[in-house]
Amino acid sequence: MRLKNTYRGLPKELYSDLLDRVWLGECDMDKLEKLIDKDLDSRSRDANLSKKGGVSTLLVNEDLAKDMGLDPKLLYSKDMALVLTGKNKIKGTEPIAQAYMGHQFGYLNMLGDGRAILLGELEEGDKLVDIQLKGSGRTIYSRGGDGKASLGPMVREYLISEAMAGLGIATTRSLAICLTGEDVFRYKREKGAVLTRIADSHIRVGTFQFAEQTGGKDMVKDLADYSIKRHYRDILDDENKSSSSNIYIEFFRRVLNRQAKLIADWMSVGFIHGVMNTDNMAISGQTIDYGPCAFMDTYRLDTVYSSIDKAGRYAYKNQPTIGAWNLSWLAHSLVDLFDQNHEKGLNIAKKELEKFHLIFHSFWFDKLKKKIGIYGSEEDDSRLLFELLTMLEKYEADYTNTFLAMTYDELDYRELTGIKNLFESDEFKAWKDKLDSRRSLDIQKSRAKENDYKNLMKQNNPVIIARNRLVEDIISGLENGGDLSELIELASALKNPYELNQVNIKLAKKDISTPLTYRTYCGT
Repeated sequence: MRLKNTYRGLPKELYSDLLDRVWLGECDMDKLEKLIDKDLDSRSRDANLSKKGGVSTLLVNEDLAKDMGLDPKLLYSKDMALVLTGKNKIKGTEPIAQAYMGHQFGYLNMLGDGRAILLGELEEGDKLVDIQLKGSGRTIYSRGGDGKASLGPMVREYLISEAMAGLGIATTRSLAICLTGEDVFRYKREKGAVLTRIADSHIRVGTFQFAEQTGGKDMVKDLADYSIKRHYRDILDDENKSSSSNIYIEFFRRVLNRQAKLIADWMSVGFIHGVMNTDNMAISGQTIDYGPCAFMDTYRLDTVYSSIDKAGRYAYKNQPTIGAWNLSWLAHSLVDLFDQNHEKGLNIAKKELEKFHLIFHSFWFDKLKKKIGIYGSEEDDSRLLFELLTMLEKYEADYTNTFLAMTYDELDYRELTGIKNLFESDEFKAWKDKLDSRRSLDIQKSRAKENDYKNLMKQNNPVIIARNRLVEDIISGLENGGDLSELIELASALKNPYELNQVNIKLAKKDISTPLTYRTYCGT
């Protein structure tokens, strides 16, 4: 594992050197890689949940490790457990914590990595990926907190981030969960844990807000130049720009486009982020920070699961509007790079922001059409889609199971939770006749063959998601000393959520819907 740290080329105000951190030791990766027993079965290194007093590796995402060119057996070693809990550092590296601000529920605050440190960046092909430890102790940005994390929220982020990856939605990833051997005190005494998070970067809208407040236009320009080179390098290619183009306007367009697609992808699978603050919007376009997030069971536009979202600011239906609002603050930071004349820059920002909802709806409608198995575009498509969504809400239907039962004739809708009333209603049967007529148009116009729609639906309607009860039951079991079997089973299943196999069918048929009063907590 050879790590870089290109963030150190940015203005020093944007990060902390962790000079006051006491490291217990250093890990020599060259020596460690030679010592690892290549025949060791990594499963034998599973942590003992009842043991206290020492660090240990609970779980490694072995597929992700291999994709990154890492040996999973290395990550299960005691030496790496010390690194991945923030006790030891890798020889030759200088970890940092990053500074950023954030509009939290509409109010701007100074934030930063209060419980996370960036070990460095690993080269993965032609790009860099960040390796960050979440829950590894205090930094200068901890604001009175202990900088630690408990097992439950780390398991939650591991499962849901990997579920999102399996669904094909842009997301940070989870490489490992390690136990610290220490207790963490929250609402109760809990097991301490650290998540190793992998991200294309940890640059947020809030990072730009911090740069604007701290260093003005010059620091914003430095950060924008870095972000373009890291995430949108093709903007700089000669064939993609003219002498009159402005790379910062194009940069903003790219970020806006990725966020519009991301939120459309979220909503297509019923995902509710729960805390869409500006510090939780990544410039890369990846989903980041899985605090009080959840997947919607019963379809309701105003669904809120987060215990801290009392007013429903981040409800399911509000996510596009909040996304646009967050992007307006990115534009605010970039406006003086759009044009030397501030007023002209503001007009450019306003014009670009006005495109967001059109772009979002284009992505969202495209996803919904795929979910019901129609191609191309017809005048009444939007009405057909909204009639279905209106019925889902009227009959309090389960969102995921509705599309699942529509996709697979071999599944009995009566064995799936929350859709019986919808499927047996005359209203839904009449709507299905309209859908059949619309699909016939695709065949008549040579957009599809007779059964193509089934394959399209199978590619866009998951058999399973990381349902709230599934995740909560696993966390509860682990907190009470259970083994890893159910965690491993679910994590494995979530890698292939579109497959109709025995494990996925078993999980899909569980009666595990959550009441509308169910609440999630921002423990990560």
